[in-house]
Amino acid sequence: MTGATHSPDAPRKSFGSDNHAGTHPTVMRAIVEANTGDAIAYGADPWTAHAVSEIRRLTGAQGEVYLVLNGSGANVLGLGLLLGRHESVICADSAHINTDECGSAERILGTKLLTVPARDGKITPELIGSRLAGRGDEHFAQPGAVAVTQSTEFGTCYSLDELRAIKEFCAANNLRVFLDGARLANAAAHLDCTLADIAENADVLSFGGTKNGAMGVEAVVVMRPGDAANAPYLRKQHMQLSSKMRFLGAQFSALLTDDLWRHNAEHANAMANRLAGGLASIPGVDVVYPVQADAVFARLDPARIAALQRDWIFHVWDESASVVRWMTAFDTQESDVDAFLGDIAAAAELVGSVRA
Repeated sequence: MTGATHSPDAPRKSFGSDNHAGTHPTVMRAIVEANTGDAIAYGADPWTAHAVSEIRRLTGAQGEVYLVLNGSGANVLGLGLLLGRHESVICADSAHINTDECGSAERILGTKLLTVPARDGKITPELIGSRLAGRGDEHFAQPGAVAVTQSTEFGTCYSLDELRAIKEFCAANNLRVFLDGARLANAAAHLDCTLADIAENADVLSFGGTKNGAMGVEAVVVMRPGDAANAPYLRKQHMQLSSKMRFLGAQFSALLTDDLWRHNAEHANAMANRLAGGLASIPGVDVVYPVQADAVFARLDPARIAALQRDWIFHVWDESASVVRWMTAFDTQESDVDAFLGDIAAAAELVGSVRA
């Protein structure tokens, strides 16, 4: 995945990542308001207590909730709670833990990732079953957990029925389920469901705040108490225990007040759909995956990509196939999308005139 080589001279909305967005004003105010006086460190503060209580309520978790600093840390901690030292993880070949976390799970947990070729980024019981052949053989890393991503790296979402089928298959085959929910809010918004509707199909999951308007906070949610026994110690070992935890708690408390997390996700999703809808009338641009969250993947001429990257920031996802990724966020405006669409159309005309 490659991006623009420079930032445009004029400030324009980035379509490179929802991580490029700033912090929602409500969240920023909450951080400032928490910056008053002293508070007990390492999570023994009212902001963290409120955030943890609300996340448990929204997800239906009977276990514990642990706030952490970033998504990779959340994934490593969550997987670590489910794995024995000899066990491996089955995941999509496109999963973030496999492609974009610098081997964190392998390095820190000493596990092995068993990948499967997942269409649209989604794995199935059949694909999971294809990696169980070595079970019981001491020469193979034994599959112990399945990692699913909701929404996926391609911006697609598992339906609740698909998640349920995976959970049932895993239960029947003594596998645990970890759900990478860096964009869980976007998936819930797309499915028009509660967080609990998704969470009930996992043993441990992450709930992302950073991509949804927070400055930098994720939550690791343990659905059942028995899986949380080692979590405090692993969080510390994995360097995810913040001393000034109140500022993490304040962020989530703000996101969870008046359903701000859902409003942000619904808006980001709507902007992605507006972008995809506008592309339909521009010749030579093909949307390659269903637009279900805050991402649009499109195929277009390399010359047009180069022309657009002179003024806009976005990533080329697959250079060999000339596929780009355009991401929206909670602060993307309709005018941003419309301006971008105008330049995409103009680039098509420019490339066409040069070739003529």
